[in-house]
Amino acid sequence: MNRVTILGATGSIGQSTLDVLSLHPDNYQLYAVSANTQVDKMADICRRYHPKIAVMADLKSAALLKSLLNSDDIEVRGGTEALVEISSTDEVDIVMAAIVGSVGLMPTLSAVRNGKRVLLANKETLVMAGHLFMQEVANNKATLLPIDSEHNAMFQCLPNDYAFGSSSTGLIDRGITRILLTGSGGPFRQTALEEFDEITPQQAIAHPNWSMGPKISVDSATMMNKGLELIEACWLFDMDHQNIDIVLHPESIIHSMIAYNDGSVLAQMGNPDMRTPIAHALAWPERIHSGVEPLDLIQVSQLNFEKADENRFPCLRLARQAVQQGGTSMAILNAANEIAVQAFLQGQIAFTQIAQIIEQTLHQLPSQQTDSLDEILHDDQSARQYAHSYMAKIG
Repeated sequence: MNRVTILGATGSIGQSTLDVLSLHPDNYQLYAVSANTQVDKMADICRRYHPKIAVMADLKSAALLKSLLNSDDIEVRGGTEALVEISSTDEVDIVMAAIVGSVGLMPTLSAVRNGKRVLLANKETLVMAGHLFMQEVANNKATLLPIDSEHNAMFQCLPNDYAFGSSSTGLIDRGITRILLTGSGGPFRQTALEEFDEITPQQAIAHPNWSMGPKISVDSATMMNKGLELIEACWLFDMDHQNIDIVLHPESIIHSMIAYNDGSVLAQMGNPDMRTPIAHALAWPERIHSGVEPLDLIQVSQLNFEKADENRFPCLRLARQAVQQGGTSMAILNAANEIAVQAFLQGQIAFTQIAQIIEQTLHQLPSQQTDSLDEILHDDQSARQYAHSYMAKIG
């Protein structure tokens, strides 16, 4: 029986994880769940799945959840320290790291430092502190498995003995020449550029293929999600960004590809459903049923591919720029993006100003070449402060 903590249980990844776990009650036991402020959703999860512990990052929300549940069977905790505790306790075997944003960094690091099997769905952990994080994976012999459909697809196309954080991490020495990172192009792949200033939050979160939360959906619309995934792939696979191509694939059937030096290109395919990579990571190296419908290639009928246009999607260019600069540039990029996306969702800025704010923040703040988590977090906060002040100027 594998005991599981889900960080970010009320989000789309968390919900899909609960769905997969429910199909295998003899193999997995839900130990703990966490959320930020969605008390009603968390209460429903507790009543349905009966975890031992429920954590709300927001203390007021924790108090409200406790009063709603009024149960002696489920322990309700609050605050960031509680998130770290349910990620590191000896009572947990598997941690699903699905918290959106930089708040997921510390509990995910804690899980790795305690040698857990970490199912990584939190992009920001690698984007902000990739070198430090991969060092911790290796030093603590944690098992790291990517949940992003793209990185999970890449992993499935690699040799069977590949392990993250080991001496076998580098791909070039294993006959792999390129990574082909696919993306749907989001809802504005064919929208006229002159219409971008008028894009609304409602339009931006209406992804054509995937069901995701609002922040990730906006990242998909700007294609910053591909920029962040590019950075993740550099750290996960020890690959230079120049050997990673971003390929638009509007059907979202091929989730990514690996090119080998003999001319072979291996692809992982499937319906666009996050339960597939979740089930793969939960059971690896075995396979279990995920609840996903099998892919019908006859019904799909054709697959299309095109080059990603950095003029249309400047966030791709900015992500590559941050990788080239190295150091804390990637944390600065991520922080500015989080602030800008939140402002866009609240109607404070235009869609095109998201990239403008990120670029200005990257330009103004110096990057530090450091492995210090404190210095990374310092530059993260500096970027957030600058992004806010810059928005006030352009607003």
